[in-house]
Amino acid sequence: MWSRNNQTSIERNQRRCKAGLMSRHFPDVASIVISMMYKQKGIANPIQRTVHFFPGSYAFFTLDCLSDDCVDGGFDLSWIITAMIRNHREAAEGELGCDDTGPRADHSHIAYKIAIQYA
Repeated sequence: MWSRNNQTSIERNQRRCKAGLMSRHFPDVASIVISMMYKQKGIANPIQRTVHFFPGSYAFFTLDCLSDDCVDGGFDLSWIITAMIRNHREAAEGELGCDDTGPRADHSHIAYKIAIQYA
């Protein structure tokens, strides 16, 4: 299992680097803040997480699932963020489920809020 997780981590880092910097893809964006509330069956209290992106950050908006046995999953917010930037929107919120295709039926899901500040 460790080697599979390690390989997934290496692949994710390669995708992050290939995505390029935000300043290159979205020069008009000063910052993106994603606030998430992770919820998972069997966990009584949701876990809150906030992720910040700046012009020097990679334009890679797939966030990890917190489930221990999730290997290939995560939450791809790319399409939401690119649509927001295309339409010059400053805020959005919604919910997403983990994209993992593994055997576990009760992967986590998130309630998210995205705030974009333009330069």
